[in-house]
Amino acid sequence: MTPPEKPESIAPGGEESRYQAIMRSTALVTCLAAVVPLAIMTAVDYWHTREALRVESRLSVSRILSTARRRLESAFEERRGALSLVLSENPYERLSSDGALAAKLRHLQDAFGGFVDLGVISSKGDQVSYSGPYDLKGRNYKGQDWFHEVVLRGTFLSEVFMGYRDFPHFIIGVRQKKGPDDFFILRATIDMAVINSRLYAPDVDRRTDAFIVSRDGVLQTDSALYGPALKKSGIVVPSQAREAEVLEEYREDGAWTTAGFAAIERTPFILVVVKRRLDPFGAWLGLRASMFWFLGVSIAMIFAVMLYSSNRIVSSLRQADARRARALHDLEYTNKLATIGRMAASVAHEINNPLAIINENAGLLKDMAVFSEDHPHKEKTLSLVQSIQKSVARCGEVTHRLLGFAKRMGIRREPMYLDKLLEEVAGFQKTEALHRNVRISYSFPGSVPAIESDRGQLQQVFLNILSNALAAVSDGGRIEIGLRQTGADQVAVSVADNGQGISEANIRHIFEPFFSTKGEFGTGLGLSITRDIVAKLGGTIGVESKPGVGTTFTVTLPIRSPA
Repeated sequence: MTPPEKPESIAPGGEESRYQAIMRSTALVTCLAAVVPLAIMTAVDYWHTREALRVESRLSVSRILSTARRRLESAFEERRGALSLVLSENPYERLSSDGALAAKLRHLQDAFGGFVDLGVISSKGDQVSYSGPYDLKGRNYKGQDWFHEVVLRGTFLSEVFMGYRDFPHFIIGVRQKKGPDDFFILRATIDMAVINSRLYAPDVDRRTDAFIVSRDGVLQTDSALYGPALKKSGIVVPSQAREAEVLEEYREDGAWTTAGFAAIERTPFILVVVKRRLDPFGAWLGLRASMFWFLGVSIAMIFAVMLYSSNRIVSSLRQADARRARALHDLEYTNKLATIGRMAASVAHEINNPLAIINENAGLLKDMAVFSEDHPHKEKTLSLVQSIQKSVARCGEVTHRLLGFAKRMGIRREPMYLDKLLEEVAGFQKTEALHRNVRISYSFPGSVPAIESDRGQLQQVFLNILSNALAAVSDGGRIEIGLRQTGADQVAVSVADNGQGISEANIRHIFEPFFSTKGEFGTGLGLSITRDIVAKLGGTIGVESKPGVGTTFTVTLPIRSPA
C-alpha cells in the first residue's frame, strides 16, 4: 500500500498567515509590556520636572519680589525721613538761604546718595531757594498736581516724569509749618539710579526682569521686556496688587512667564517681577540628556530581543505543529499497515490449511503409485506428485515469509552458509532480473565460515536490499553481491548496483520510517525494518552512494548471533 503523500509545507497559505499573526501579536504584546512602563515613567518624570520648574519659577519670583520690595521701600523711606530730619533741625529762615541749602544737599548726597537737587517752595508755590544743577529759582509750582498733593497730605512721592529737567525723575515733597497760618515745602529730586540699583539684586538672572510701573501700567523704570521708562507697558495691574501676588503662566508675546506684583508702601509704584520660564520639554531634555542614550539603546535592545524571541517561539510552534502533523500522518499510515499485516497473516493461515491438504493428498497419491504393481503411468505420476510437493513447499515458504513480515518473530538460530542463502534470495528476483536483462554476479570466497543466525529474517533483510537495488538500476544494469570475512567473529555482505544513486540530502534519511525516494511506489518502511532486524541480529548496516554512479549497502553480521 502506498502512503498518502505528505504536503511539502506543513503550514501553507492560511496556516502561515496564522503563524505570522501570532508572531506579530506576541511581539506587540511583549514590546508593549516592556515599553509602556518606560513610557509611563518618562511621562511621570516629565510631569514632575515641569511641576518642579513651575514651583521653582514661582518661588524665585516670590523671593525676588519680596527682596526688591523691601529694598525699594527702605530707599524711599530713607530719603523721606532724611528730608523730615532736615526740616526738623533747620528753620525756614535758614533753609531759604541758598548757601545753607547747598550744604544740606551735599550732606544728603554724601549720606544717602541719589539726591539731584533741593528746593524750598513757599505756600504760594514760588521757589524761594534752590540748590542743584539747574536754574530753577523763582519758578512757580502752584499749578502742579504734586504741589496740591503735598499741601493736602503733608508728604508726597510722585510718579516718574520728565519735567523741566528733561530726564526721567521723581520728587519727594514734605510740608512744614512756618507759622500759625503759613507753611513751606522742602522738595527734592531723586535720581532713578537709586531705584535701579535696588531693583537688580544679585539673584536677578538673565531670564528675570524686574521693573516698576504706575497703577495705570506706565513704566517707571526701564524694562528688558516692555521697553524704556514712561512708556505704556500694556500690563494689567491686578486689583489686589497692594499685597504681593504671583500669577502663574502669565503670557506675554507668546512666552511662558511667571509674573509677580507687589505695591510699594506709601508710593504710587507697583513692583513687577517677570521670569521667563524654561520650556518644560527642553529643560527636561537638558536634565535627562545623559540618560537618553541609555534609554534609546535599552528600547532598541528590547525591541530586538522581543522580535527575536517572538520569532523563536513561533518557529518552535511551527516545528511542533509540523512534528504533530507528521506523527499523525505516520500513525495513520502505520495503522493501515498494521491492518494489512493482520489481513496478510489471516490470509497466510487460510492458505496454509489447503496447502496442508494438498500436500497430504499428494503424499497419498505418491504412496499409491509406489506400492501399486500395475499402476499405469507410474513414472509420470511420481514426477507430477514430486512437482506438486515442491510447489506446496514453495508456497509454504512464501506464507512463512509473509507471516514474518506481518509480525515480529523471535530469533531462531540455525547454522547456515551465507553464500547459499544469498543465492536463494537472488532466486526470488530471478524472473524480474531476466525480464529486465539485469545481470546479478556473485563474489563468494570459499573460506567464509558458516554462521548461526535467523534464516527467515536474514532472507527478509537481503530481499529488501536486493529489491531496492533492482528498483535503482535501469534495464541492462548490474548488481554485485559480495561476501567476505572481516574479522575473527564477523562477516560482511555487500550489495552494489550501478543505478542512479542517492543524493547527500536523502542519504541521511533513508533509514527513517516512511521516507521513500520512490514516490507513490514506495512505503518508506523497507530499510527502516531492515535496520531494526540487522540490529536485532547483532549486526550493523551501512550505505555508500554517489549520484549517477551507484549505491553499495554493507551488512555486517556476527558469526554467532546473540540469543
